[in-house]
Amino acid sequence: MTTPRTFLVFGGTGQTGQHFVRLALAQGHHVRALARTPAKFTEPHPRLTVTQGSITDDLDLDALLSGVDAVVAMIGDVRAQQDALIATAFVQRLVPAMRRQGVSRFLYQAGGLSAAPDRPLPLGLRVVRATIAHAYLGQHRDNEAVMRYLRDEADDLEWMVHRAGIGSDGPSKGVLQRSARAISIGTFVDCADYTLRTVLDPDAVHTCDPSRYARS
Repeated sequence: MTTPRTFLVFGGTGQTGQHFVRLALAQGHHVRALARTPAKFTEPHPRLTVTQGSITDDLDLDALLSGVDAVVAMIGDVRAQQDALIATAFVQRLVPAMRRQGVSRFLYQAGGLSAAPDRPLPLGLRVVRATIAHAYLGQHRDNEAVMRYLRDEADDLEWMVHRAGIGSDGPSKGVLQRSARAISIGTFVDCADYTLRTVLDPDAVHTCDPSRYARS
């Protein structure tokens, strides 16, 4: 049985985040969530604490992090990220606060079309990124800047990045597993399940891997 943990979640009202919060609570964990619109959490829970706010606000990160075991960030704003590295700026504020509060574990969810540092995307994914997914280039640049910052400036923390191939909010298609290069298009619930398992996995520390469905 997994020891109950307290997670600080950014992006908990998003498409993957809602499933992550539900799964974490169902497994006995505590969730502290920051939400621009707290009312999106429609079902109160005794182990869920919601604080109103946005990652672009002047947050009291030390207060949010106090007593937390791990941080999970599933954030993104396609419009805002066209013009600014908002996720990078947030992570650069978050990491020093984590150090001050003695919180080491951090999972950041990026898109599968965001390249890990020094690991170019395969040709097929580069073509998709430059054509079908062109509108998300700003988001990928932001994600890549976050990964470089974590690698270069946060080696003392137990960070990990899930480069998720998120597809739809359909039912589960199976179990996602960490992969060195291959990526599967996963449903939101499957990506959330993977993220919850991964943030507790010491073998995932300092990795920026995608996920793929386990073969039967």
